Amino acid sequence: MPRRVVTRNQRGFSLIELMIVVSIIGILAAIAVPNYQWGVIKAKEAVLREDLYNFRDVLDQFFVDQGKYPDSLGELVEKKYLRGIPKDPFTGSSDTWVVLPPIDLGQIVTEERGLGSVYDVHSGSDRIGTNGIPYNEW
Repeated sequence: MPRRVVTRNQRGFSLIELMIVVSIIGILAAIAVPNYQWGVIKAKEAVLREDLYNFRDVLDQFFVDQGKYPDSLGELVEKKYLRGIPKDPFTGSSDTWVVLPPIDLGQIVTEERGLGSVYDVHSGSDRIGTNGIPYNEW
């Protein structure tokens, strides 16, 4: 079997050339990762905004239909106003929603008045949004 002769032009890449390519890829990755993370946060904020809008819309529908607010978020599912309680996109759980009772003339309405316990819903996250407002105040 004859030996193949390798000339200088056919030897491949030098170590310097490979290091330059790896450095360029690293720089591009360093630029892309923060943009990706920012995009993920913006997507979670959009999901939170949509979930809160849906919760509030369903609570209003429930009040109009039943004459009172629900006693729990589970009641919305039981009475088929929601298919299921969505997960909070920042806590990853459907159990961390913060529910607020109805307020009547500056005083908290009690169960004795029969208006229910869930007037509004907020995120259970203590993180601050990109607009500077904590998610639990949206």
